[in-house]
Amino acid sequence: MRAFQLVQAQKPAVLREVPVPEPGPGQVLVKVGGAGACHSDLHLMEAPPERLGRLPFTLGHENAGWVEKLGPGATGFAPGDPVLVYGPWGCGTCANCRLGMENYCEATGGLGGGLAGNDGGMAPYLLVPATRFLIPLGSLDPREAAPLTDAALTSYHAVKRSLHLLGPGSTAVVIGAGGLGQMAIQILRALSSSTTVVAVDTAADKLATAARMGADETLLSGDEAVTRIKDITRGQGAQLVLDMVGVDPTLRMAAQVARVRGHLTIVGLGAYETPIDKMLSMPPQRAILELVPDQGAEPRPDGL
Repeated sequence: MRAFQLVQAQKPAVLREVPVPEPGPGQVLVKVGGAGACHSDLHLMEAPPERLGRLPFTLGHENAGWVEKLGPGATGFAPGDPVLVYGPWGCGTCANCRLGMENYCEATGGLGGGLAGNDGGMAPYLLVPATRFLIPLGSLDPREAAPLTDAALTSYHAVKRSLHLLGPGSTAVVIGAGGLGQMAIQILRALSSSTTVVAVDTAADKLATAARMGADETLLSGDEAVTRIKDITRGQGAQLVLDMVGVDPTLRMAAQVARVRGHLTIVGLGAYETPIDKMLSMPPQRAILELVPDQGAEPRPDGL
């Protein structure tokens, strides 16, 4: 089969002929229906060799398809079943994995197929190490559902940790209405119908899409957006601010519109120079910060 593989560090990936893998004990061979292209794939092509693991390996960490073949002892699925492939592949035995947080695996770092030497889904077939990494898709088409495994999962993690703050009268601000931001808006709308969802972006067309996705307010980025969010929240700021961009201007805005003891979650991995502690010293102070980068992303040198 032909696979899109990273062969050399800091070089473009190439198409190569590779054998179709044979599933071993507990493993599953998946026929790939869709493999998402993520900005993290570009990060991998730019990464130094010490951060890549085994070379070559097949790219593609957003994967969905159909079960092709079960290895000995693999149960719970049958050939032809449509499945999502959960992105973070943990060891299954460390403390974090036992809590269901395989993206924080102490042994593997939660890096799955298409990352750090593990073959991914930019090929006709993908070998998945265990059935616990497969999620039944039901009636969803795998060719359209693949981004749910990373882009949607990243936004879901960012929203889920703060869901207890999002009761009646609450406000959630999504800065950046691109792919991840649009996912976050839909997840907020599905999980907390009483929350006022505010989308902020520099592009009018993205804001129009955000409104169709369920945003209650759409604001062009700038000082007027900050003022409007303060008005909506009676001067207190939002319970949850999601920065899906991660550059100096968006982080400054996030710090301005987060309320005391609100959650300010940085999802985007843009370039910024101002220290986080300085940004959080802006009024209102004492917002609670978390960094939730792309669940499939290679960590940046600064650890974000």
